[in-house]
Amino acid sequence: MNPRALLTERFEAALEACGSDAPALVQSASKPEFGHYQTNGIMAAAKRMGTNPRDLAAKVVGQLAIADIAEGVEIAGPGFINITLSDAFLAEHLDVDAPLVQPNADVQRVVVDYSSPNLAKEMHVGHLRSTIIGDAIARVLEALGHTVVRQNHVGDWGTQFGMLLAYLRESGAESSLLSDLEEFYRAAKQRFDNDPEFAQRSRSMVVALQGGDADARTQWQHFIDISLAHCQAVYDRLGTTLTLADVRAESAYNDELPSIKDALAARGLLTESDGAQCVFLDEFKRKDGTPLPVIVQKSDGGYLYSTTDLAAIRYRADQLDIDRVLYFTDARQALHFRQIFAVAAKARFKPQSMSLEHMPFGNMLDKNGKPFKTRAGSVVKLTELLDEAEQRALALVEQKNPEIDTAEASRIAKAVGIGAVKYADLSKHRTSDYVFDWDLMLAFEGNTSPYLQYAFARIQSIFRRGEIDAERLTGKAMPVADVERDLAVVLLRFQEVLEQVAAEGLPHLLCGYLYELATKFTRFYEQCPILTAEGEAKQNRLRFSRRTARTLKQGLNLLGIETLDRM
Repeated sequence: MNPRALLTERFEAALEACGSDAPALVQSASKPEFGHYQTNGIMAAAKRMGTNPRDLAAKVVGQLAIADIAEGVEIAGPGFINITLSDAFLAEHLDVDAPLVQPNADVQRVVVDYSSPNLAKEMHVGHLRSTIIGDAIARVLEALGHTVVRQNHVGDWGTQFGMLLAYLRESGAESSLLSDLEEFYRAAKQRFDNDPEFAQRSRSMVVALQGGDADARTQWQHFIDISLAHCQAVYDRLGTTLTLADVRAESAYNDELPSIKDALAARGLLTESDGAQCVFLDEFKRKDGTPLPVIVQKSDGGYLYSTTDLAAIRYRADQLDIDRVLYFTDARQALHFRQIFAVAAKARFKPQSMSLEHMPFGNMLDKNGKPFKTRAGSVVKLTELLDEAEQRALALVEQKNPEIDTAEASRIAKAVGIGAVKYADLSKHRTSDYVFDWDLMLAFEGNTSPYLQYAFARIQSIFRRGEIDAERLTGKAMPVADVERDLAVVLLRFQEVLEQVAAEGLPHLLCGYLYELATKFTRFYEQCPILTAEGEAKQNRLRFSRRTARTLKQGLNLLGIETLDRM
């Protein structure tokens, strides 16, 4: 149930009856005194019609058919319309066992392109945002009924792999260095920079690899398998839904790159510039007005990321029959994707109906506002970050409950620590930089994962203390007190929030919703005794508790965060 969508439909029908095709612009009320929802589209509609906004608002209200939804409709200010949902409507849609999310009427096939580490190295903190934001959006899309095709476009090709293969051949396929890919890369790079003979062997290895040499390909695959195993261990630990089956690497498109160049040439889009094959589009220019190229093939015959990305778009359109592609990458790649999307459209590598959307994100910063790194200045490995998260959470758990046994403490610490790292990121606007702060993210108050996990655990404790089987509760939660009404309205907005998250790729909206829900439940819990209540009042409050717990659990699951029955 999406009250906002339902109200929008009714208001736009009323506007149409008044001679306007303007959008209703229904949104949640900004203040409690304005009811539950507001429509802000009347002023714009009145301006287009050349009429008084309040007069038009009165006419719209006269045409409204929302008696089954609202108990109050009020015209305010210059033409706002405030709507208060009726208790009967709230209760009708708060059946304790009803599905929390309904599939969208118009479902799509959606590629979510995320994580995409460079397999030459271990995953570091720079991969965290793409991995967990993309995963959350993939989960939300699936919850709404869309078919999601996860695509992990890992970097597994290029000149750096010649260097790594040369070092692998030198050190041995079973080299102990392979247990630490970062150290392996660093050692290979040092040899490459300081040993001309080794550098030449590395370049020769690149030629052999790209030429299909069987021995080079076997060694390359050996290294890639090890690196992917490292990645999968991180994904499993983070609780993401990515698997090895979702990997669609750069190398997968290698054989298609010449045909991409040929297709661009056939469309008259290629121009030679300093020996390179480029696409120049009028909408992309430098500050001095000179054209900004998309380089398809370098002067030495090599291809670039741009060519591979174009091949990926064509593959997703032709082979996967995709309606929408979402790319979760660093904001610094914004220009790259604008150019690639424009070239793909010009070259007709995709149908007009296929939407290509870059979902950029900001940086993770330290408390000094600098990129998050180790004290030595190197990039923090993701495994080391997760180790510290669990260690800090374990100390916190043992401090709060010194009687807890070691195994239980470790299990809780893992859920709390990993959840805290993920939520601290997901709760910030995707496009913003954010400061990584252990104390804030592990706090049990405020908009944090531990606070939400504890809110869920507290509800579970209510049922345990009352010796009540929550699964056997039936019926609808009927709001009686104001705090119940406030809680009911928030509970009913779950689908509305998920649809906005899916449309805009903004998981912080779901985080904000869950925090609001937990806060509303806390007020309800404080003002409406549950276990000491009697009769129908007790049953009704238990229904509200059960519905809240289900929503918190599903909401946190969509963010990839584990819930705990005890903390």
